[in-house]
Amino acid sequence: MSDAIVVIPTYNEIDNIEAIIEAVFAQDKAFHVLIVDDNSPDGTHKKVLELQEKYPTQLFLEVREAKTGLGTAYIHGFRWALEREYEYVFEMDADFSHNPADLVRLLAACQNEGADVAIGSRYVKGVNVVNWPMNRVLMSYFASKYVRFITGIRIHDTTAGFICYRRKVLETIGLDNIRFVGYAFQIELKFKAWKLGFNIKEVSVIFTDRTKGESKMDSSIFSEAVFGIIKMKVRSMFTKTKRNA
Repeated sequence: MSDAIVVIPTYNEIDNIEAIIEAVFAQDKAFHVLIVDDNSPDGTHKKVLELQEKYPTQLFLEVREAKTGLGTAYIHGFRWALEREYEYVFEMDADFSHNPADLVRLLAACQNEGADVAIGSRYVKGVNVVNWPMNRVLMSYFASKYVRFITGIRIHDTTAGFICYRRKVLETIGLDNIRFVGYAFQIELKFKAWKLGFNIKEVSVIFTDRTKGESKMDSSIFSEAVFGIIKMKVRSMFTKTKRNA
């Protein structure tokens, strides 16, 4: 039984799914993988079922009926992991924009350096993004700056989606209370963890844009974050925040 599981949400990732699973299992750490597939019409989940014959005790699959948002997919995966004995729960994309080799670095930040949340950060040391057009880099970079300004959170990459959570963080945050369902979900979880006083560490990584499959990113994703963050901040001002030691 591994103490660490990587949750990977998928929708039409048939071009990447086998390679990303194999890459995670190739790491020195014995990670488990949970694929949360939104009933991909390209047959992504069918490929995962085939791979489960090769990795029956390491690879798990949850198929949802429809595509209802990245945040809900992750929450589904987090709940699944919390029902088992995993101490470290990761979130990672399927398209190799996050390097599987960095999983062990995020894990080390939690296991050895006292972090409760370890973020694979694109912006903690300059701008480490490869193959993105400049307008997208600027949109992402300044979105994180905006979130820092509005919320006061001391994180450089607030929209990052490559993260290791200690179990106690997800248990304490209260997944029932997460409001965002798109990419702003990433901001909300970090903000809640920060407000609760958890130790958050950014680990510098290089983000590489996908080479296979189609991106799910568009300007509406950032619009959700820009206009939702103020509401989130205001709500937090009227909400008591505490956690057990």
